[in-house]
Amino acid sequence: MSRIAERFAALKREGRGGLVTYLQAYDPDPACSVAILHGLPGAGADVIELGVPFTDPMADGPSIQKAGQRALKAGATLAGVLAMVRDFREGEGETPVVLMGYLNPILSYGVERFCCDAAASGVDGLIIVDLPPEEADEVAPHARDAGLNLIRLIAPTTDDARLPRVLAATTGFVYYVSITGITGTRSASAEHLAEAVPRIRRHTDLPLAIGFGIRTPQQAAEAARLADAVVVGSALVDTLAAGLDEKGCARPETRRQVLDQVRALAEAVHSARRQDG
Repeated sequence: MSRIAERFAALKREGRGGLVTYLQAYDPDPACSVAILHGLPGAGADVIELGVPFTDPMADGPSIQKAGQRALKAGATLAGVLAMVRDFREGEGETPVVLMGYLNPILSYGVERFCCDAAASGVDGLIIVDLPPEEADEVAPHARDAGLNLIRLIAPTTDDARLPRVLAATTGFVYYVSITGITGTRSASAEHLAEAVPRIRRHTDLPLAIGFGIRTPQQAAEAARLADAVVVGSALVDTLAAGLDEKGCARPETRRQVLDQVRALAEAVHSARRQDG
């Protein structure tokens, strides 16, 4: 059983929702990024999504775009991100790590080589934003052979006719993009989520994570009552950015501020269903 499957099985046994945290690798610099990465499991992150910096992040809003620019300025490369995961795995063998990014860096690296190196580094899954199911054959066989989950994005505009096709090629968990548009710009209503989640569940038994637009512990708790996990990204990236000095460098308290926010989100997500009971 993969780390992702084991984590969601454990969450189900414990009767609680999961917290998936997103941060951009190398933001604002390798040392700070690694320090935060090592602190995430202890702060309550159940799954870690690590953004791979890219020059043209079409699905990302202003906050994550700026994070990517900071990361690229700090020297981020795909090989460097894999090295960061290897460093993380030296002390942490249980928390799943999912790389989220775009296809071009993987093509430049070499798809088969990348999948092998990612798995060897301790990566558990991939979210490739601009890889539709119709073109997935370029990556999916190599990911499968390497034991990597290929996680799909489901949008509000994905209709019932297309859902089975997208979900048939999905492994690990399903990522429901709760809004149309880019990350970090607005939030879905509880009414929308209450309609969307059952519709998706009719087509898959995989765990379902809700992301895009979830910023506060209250919003995270509401989503956790409906889905198996909640993804928070832009809110954490914003906290990190607010903790930088005038030169864009991390302050001594930057790591603590981000991890404190993760703790507050984790407490809300993990206790949401207990409060209902």
